[in-house]
Amino acid sequence: MSRILIIEDEDAIRANLRRFLRLEGHEVFEAADGRAGVEAARAQRPDLIICDLMMPELDGFAVLKEVRADPATRRVAFCFLTASAERDTRRAGLAQGADAYVTKPFELGEMREVIARLLGNSPSRGD
Repeated sequence: MSRILIIEDEDAIRANLRRFLRLEGHEVFEAADGRAGVEAARAQRPDLIICDLMMPELDGFAVLKEVRADPATRRVAFCFLTASAERDTRRAGLAQGADAYVTKPFELGEMREVIARLLGNSPSRGD
């Protein structure tokens, strides 16, 4: 079972994603804004972070920057989940160190594939 942190300010999206991930057999943690998400990442040491881009407190880019700067979380797989489908935004997210970028609305099959790829190809976390 993998440990996945969802950082998403929209309650309905967070709840739906939580249900899906739990049905897939993952242990799920949640945060409703970027600052709480960074704190949860440090406390929970997830295997994967699924993070919205536009949020209060810290946006997804700032979350990614803090996660990558911390030795305890720098190797955690990171996936942006956002409504922004603009090429430049996607390119910027990947260039800054995100491992994947999924646009909303997303298909569950697509999310399943991204999660399997990120968790299956990643080295052990937390070193």
